[in-house]
Amino acid sequence: MIELKNTVKKFDSFTALDGVDLSIEKGTAFGLIGSNGAGKSTILRLISGIYSPESGEVLIDGENVFDNVNAKQKVFFINDETVQFGSFTLNKLKSYYRNFYPSFSEEIFETLRKKTGLPLDKKISSFSKGMKRQAIVIIGLACCTEYLLLDEAFDGLDPTMRIIVKKMLVDAMLDRKLTTIISSHNLKEINELCDTAALLHNGKIIFSRDIDDVKGSVHKIQAVFNKNEDGTVPYFKKEDFAQEGIEVLHYEQSQSICFIIAKGDIETIKASLIPKHPMLTEVIPLTLEEIFIYELEVLGYDSSDNISE
Repeated sequence: MIELKNTVKKFDSFTALDGVDLSIEKGTAFGLIGSNGAGKSTILRLISGIYSPESGEVLIDGENVFDNVNAKQKVFFINDETVQFGSFTLNKLKSYYRNFYPSFSEEIFETLRKKTGLPLDKKISSFSKGMKRQAIVIIGLACCTEYLLLDEAFDGLDPTMRIIVKKMLVDAMLDRKLTTIISSHNLKEINELCDTAALLHNGKIIFSRDIDDVKGSVHKIQAVFNKNEDGTVPYFKKEDFAQEGIEVLHYEQSQSICFIIAKGDIETIKASLIPKHPMLTEVIPLTLEEIFIYELEVLGYDSSDNISE
């Protein structure tokens, strides 16, 4: 498994990670979510051994990863940039990585290359963005590491390329229980590919848990209230709905219609509305994007421009 224990990473006076504790089990498809500068890419670079922490530990199967060849050979990191591979052909890139990864599989490489139709002897600088991403994903999967890290791996790809890259990843996850860690702004892709996710904010982990549990713990309720006897609309405040076992993340009211976003048991939340005599209550499904945005809103941070559906 991968573990970060009270990990701190600084760049001059900027603290990128502030005492992060994180565990990622083997065989997991794990998503890292957060705004720009939250610490997602820093975590991936620490796990891959590119960075060393100022304090704390970064462990792969119980071993510190930095400056540790044995641990590094278990990990392949796909950066969001491919410019560093421009002067290579796919054939030369294969030979380069085969020197560092003893587990490299020619069979897997050639199978995936044939599926994508990528040329072996053209410079990667001449490839389209989608072809470049396919090339490095093929190399990463052919290295047959236990852990594959992807930083914004689907960013800028057209829909067809996204499907091709996703299928290669999913097939590897199913065939050999590859542990995949994906950093992305696109919550739709995290929802499709990952079973567990961590939300980061200002270098800290807000939560790390099963995506289905995340969806089951936050609810949106629409409540409609009758007018008062004098014909006025009853108005409530966020605090009017908070009680033991219920955390109200967001509240808004338009005339007699209220929208409450709350964490807790759905039946407890609905029961809390009964004393206020709603005419109608309805549970409205929330997207993963909405849940994360409301979680961050509680911290006083507007993430709507940085996390996309």
